[in-house]
Amino acid sequence: MIPFTYKRAGAIEEAIGAPGRFIAGGTNLVDLMKYGVENPVHLIDINRLPLSAIESLPDGSLRIGALARNSDMANHPVLKQNYPVLAEAILAGASPQLRNLATAGGNLMQRTRCYYFYDKGFSQCNKRAPGTGCAARDGYNRIHAILGASEHCIATHPSDMAVAMAALEAVVNVQGPQGKRRIAFADFHRLPGSTPQFDTNLHPGELITSIDLPPVVGPTRAHYLKVRDRRSYAFALVSVAAMLRIDNGTIADARLALGGVAHKPWRVPGAEHFLTGKQPGEAAYKEAANLLLAGAHTYSHNAFKVEMAKRAVVRALTVAESRS
Repeated sequence: MIPFTYKRAGAIEEAIGAPGRFIAGGTNLVDLMKYGVENPVHLIDINRLPLSAIESLPDGSLRIGALARNSDMANHPVLKQNYPVLAEAILAGASPQLRNLATAGGNLMQRTRCYYFYDKGFSQCNKRAPGTGCAARDGYNRIHAILGASEHCIATHPSDMAVAMAALEAVVNVQGPQGKRRIAFADFHRLPGSTPQFDTNLHPGELITSIDLPPVVGPTRAHYLKVRDRRSYAFALVSVAAMLRIDNGTIADARLALGGVAHKPWRVPGAEHFLTGKQPGEAAYKEAANLLLAGAHTYSHNAFKVEMAKRAVVRALTVAESRS
C-alpha cells in the first residue's frame, strides 16, 4: 500500500470540494488498496456527514441516505414492508459483519470481483490498466458476463442490492462541484464498451447523497433469488429480482432484473411488457426468460449461465407469484 493522506469531512460541501476518493465503510476500497489495484493519494472520510437517515417522503417514496448501513436498511420496517425484494437482496449479500459496515452508496460503487482485475500478476486488464487487453476473454471466465459485454471487458457487477434497486427503478441523488442532480438507476451504471475503467456515470467530484425508491402502487409480490457456489459470503453466478402485481388473476405489472450476468444490473423492458396481461404461470415465465436472455454471448467456461439464468427467472417469478 502506498502512502496517502486522510481527511475527515465535516460537511458535504467540504467533501465534494476536496480532491481524492470518498471512503465510508471501506469494505471494498480498502481491499483494492491492499492489493495495489487502486492507489488513491487522498482519502476523504465521509462518515460524519448527515447522510444516514432512512425516511418516508410526502409523495410516498422512501429516501435512503447514502451512509445508511446495509443492516439498517434490511431491517427497516417500511423498507421490509413495501420493498421486500430489496430487503431480501441485501440479506443475500456478504456477511452480517460486513453488512454492519457497508453503506448504501458504497454498495453501488463497489467494483467487479473479476480475478484478473484483482490480481496484478495479470497485466491484461482494461478495467485496471486501460489499453492492456482483457485476460478473462481467453482465460478462466466461469463467473463472467454473458450479456452486454464487449471485446474490452467481460467483467460483471457484484452487487445484490443494485439488482433489486434496478427492478424498483430507484433514483440516485448526487451532489458535486456543479450542483445537485438526479440519476435514474438505469443510467447510473455503465456497460463496458471501450471504456470499462468507468463503472458509473458519476462526474468527477460527485458524491452520492441518497437513493429514492418510488412509491408502491398496489400490492406487489416479490422475490430475490441468488444462485451461488456457497450459501453465504459468495457473489452471485446468477441472481434475479422479480416483482409481480396480479389483479383478478392477470399480471398487471412485472419487473425483472438480473445480476451476475453483465457489467450492470440487466433489464429488458420487452420481457416485462410481455408478461403484462398474461396469466401467471410457467409458460409465460419461460418466454419472459427467453426474452431477457436474448442475445447472450458465452465464453469457454460460462455457457451454463444461460440456462441457469432462464431457470432462475422462472423460479423467482413462481416464488413471487405465491406470495401475497
